[in-house]
Amino acid sequence: MTSTIQPYNMATPTANSTLVEIDFQNPQEYQNIPELPQLEQWANIAYEGNLPCTVTFRVVNNTESQTLNHQYRGKDHPTNILSFPFEAPPIPMDEVHLGDLVACYPVINSEAQQQNKNNHDHWAHLMLHGMLHLQGYDHISEEEADIMESLEIKLLDSLHITNPYI
Repeated sequence: MTSTIQPYNMATPTANSTLVEIDFQNPQEYQNIPELPQLEQWANIAYEGNLPCTVTFRVVNNTESQTLNHQYRGKDHPTNILSFPFEAPPIPMDEVHLGDLVACYPVINSEAQQQNKNNHDHWAHLMLHGMLHLQGYDHISEEEADIMESLEIKLLDSLHITNPYI
């Protein structure tokens, strides 16, 4: 993203805010993960689009996270969340697949514990973070990071979750 990004126009979430549908995958059957309605609420809060969309949300172990992180980012270690935006063909669609989010259960829970964060709040932050990545936001440059982090803080505040960067 560049400095031409328009200010984020956060929609007020309602019970009917269901533009984002999550395809939830948990092959290791991890427990104590936010439930699908919660994940969809967070995804909808971060979604800037106006067309219905789907997002695949896959919860993985360290091995799968490390493999994907190495293959796609050249980093040979597991990471908390990876995002894979879907490049839609330039044809009109009634619904789009926004992309895939891959969340590493052991890393997320370990980070929450090490950083003295509420586990639920950390999952919320990473869902919002991943959703912003799927929509083109990044944090490679300092300017991009400032924009993305300020959006995350604003979205988290709407959920009464404290700033994770302090």
